Amino acid sequence: MRVMLISGVVVLAGLAWANWPVPDLPERTKVDRILVRKEARTLTLFEQGRSVATYPISLGRVPTGAKRQEGDKKTPEGRYLITEHKSDSAFYRALRISYPNTYDQERARLEKRPPGSNIMVHGLPNGLGLIGRVHRWMDWTAGCVAVTNSEMKQIFAVVQPQAEIEILP
Repeated sequence: MRVMLISGVVVLAGLAWANWPVPDLPERTKVDRILVRKEARTLTLFEQGRSVATYPISLGRVPTGAKRQEGDKKTPEGRYLITEHKSDSAFYRALRISYPNTYDQERARLEKRPPGSNIMVHGLPNGLGLIGRVHRWMDWTAGCVAVTNSEMKQIFAVVQPQAEIEILP
């Protein structure tokens, strides 16, 4: 009985940690730039050159190196734009990234490989939001940048259409 009680407390504490709310952003925040640092596993939001928030992230299953082709499980590197806010995604909200850009398309053409597409910043898979921060223990996406659902809710609300996103190694 005691072991079950302790186990229950541990599980509840773990769920509380995994889903602890993120601090609110200042009212009327309008993000015009996102910086992703793959090695540091961070996504930072900027408003008029000033950092307003940084979030830990998960990346594609093969996080080292730039995306070269469809299916390589790598997250792209370079400068892109946020082209769409998607609320009807397989994940809890998503921001579509303009990958592949002209450079990526030309490289893929020269290498005779499809560059891939459908790269986004998104929350957790629909129905799995309770895993919260636990998702950060591994890189698991197909090449996207993932955050918790509460973080995605904030990011989705403040990132402006056509905001720049730079993804660094």
